[in-house]
Amino acid sequence: MPRSRSRSRTPSTHGSNTVLEFDNNDPADPHNWPFRKKASILAVGIVAVLNSTIGSSLASGVMPEIAAHFSIANQEQLVLPTSIFLLGYVVGPLGWGPLSEALGRYPILISSFSGYVIWMMASALAPTWASLNVFRFLSGVCASCPISVVGGLFADVFHDLVTRGRALSIFMASTCLGPVAGPIISGFLAPVSWRWPFWAGLIIAGVSWLFLLITPETYGPIILKKRAQDIRKKTGEEIYAPIELETTNWVDLLVTVLARPFRMLFLEPLVLFSCLFQAYVYGLFYMFFFAFPIIYEGTYDFNAGEEGLTFLPIAVGSGIACGIYLTWDYVLQNAQHQRKPWSLKEEYRRLPLACIGGPLFAVSLFWLGWAARPTVHWIVPVLAGVPCGIGYLLIFMALLNYIIDAYAVFAASALAAAACSRSLMGVVLPFASKPLYNRLGVPWACSLLGFLSLAMCVIPIVFIQYGDRIRARSKWCQELARLRGEGEEKQRQQTNVTSKTYESNNEKMA
Repeated sequence: MPRSRSRSRTPSTHGSNTVLEFDNNDPADPHNWPFRKKASILAVGIVAVLNSTIGSSLASGVMPEIAAHFSIANQEQLVLPTSIFLLGYVVGPLGWGPLSEALGRYPILISSFSGYVIWMMASALAPTWASLNVFRFLSGVCASCPISVVGGLFADVFHDLVTRGRALSIFMASTCLGPVAGPIISGFLAPVSWRWPFWAGLIIAGVSWLFLLITPETYGPIILKKRAQDIRKKTGEEIYAPIELETTNWVDLLVTVLARPFRMLFLEPLVLFSCLFQAYVYGLFYMFFFAFPIIYEGTYDFNAGEEGLTFLPIAVGSGIACGIYLTWDYVLQNAQHQRKPWSLKEEYRRLPLACIGGPLFAVSLFWLGWAARPTVHWIVPVLAGVPCGIGYLLIFMALLNYIIDAYAVFAASALAAAACSRSLMGVVLPFASKPLYNRLGVPWACSLLGFLSLAMCVIPIVFIQYGDRIRARSKWCQELARLRGEGEEKQRQQTNVTSKTYESNNEKMA
């Protein structure tokens, strides 16, 4: 059962209130849920983001058919169905992440996913070019919710940093399948009709939506709120959850909560530069949807379906990256057990993986650019996708995990900032694909992107060197330290009370 403590508040509101909290072993606390239930939450996160990422790339393999149907001759306009979906990724996280911290994960996930199903169906039925792009934008807004909320979802149930990191590594490796699957689905269904890829996305989303409906609420403050409401309804006792005693109105919500991702992006160096690196890598990934047709259809005469299959090595690389992450986790734990000084520094828990992933991602760009030529077999440039997938995922695993560890209860807002910034880059960079590759050619266009990737590799190195000092100056990290200190003090007090009770009982028995 939960314990309660007294807390004073403005007399005009509730007077002296009793505040509900979780006991250390309360089974309702998501941190104490059994492994099977936590594994189901991991599965929900994977399913939700798989749908989101499949939707993001679903239009990439069907653009010639869409262009013919709507009589679109302007090549730049054909980028819109993909880029405008990602524009929804820019807008959506600004609301979904913070709102999930105010209203709970379940209602936000269900309502947004319901919208995604509706707008996916609308995309399949779009009567005009303009309506297709509007529906794709609204699909992107709804699809952005899992991306911004799932990090907080995992933080709700996986309290241990090691377990949470492993769960996120499995989650992120599996979600790389989404953007890889999109071009394959659309490439092979395009000859039937340009609408069929969207119908396929709708079928996948509809089945997934039923799975999401049975997901429990994971956000501890909302679980306590519902429990307090039940107690008040049944007993009339004035018991409240902490979240109910926070003075919140719509102005506070808009100014404080919804603005938090912006504030963290521009005021927190860790968030800003993590977002910069992720945004660049993410933008390049979506740039590939328009660069690969130039490279493979132009150089090797691949059709749309075959060109979609060239993304598969990226998925293979993401699986290898997951293995590298788990291996590093094992090495780190052994070093921590041996109390090696480097292993006790917070920055070494995640960031070395980005130091590996960054150069691998850059190497893959040089490899792709200089191997893609008629005199070289097509398998050689295609295999560049393996280090690309390894580097891409290691960068995201390291930086996203680092943000979640650093900002804990504020992780959803920090991740919303990351999702917003990288999606903005995903909107912009694809428009540069054809001008860049047509002007510089495949080798030098890829080389330019590779040199910029090498420059980004400095970011995790700087974090390793100065991250602890940056966190010490962060007001959000300072607030977390205060909250943790209060929690540890309460635990000590509870331990002391338990110890005294035990001693008193022993004295009576004696």
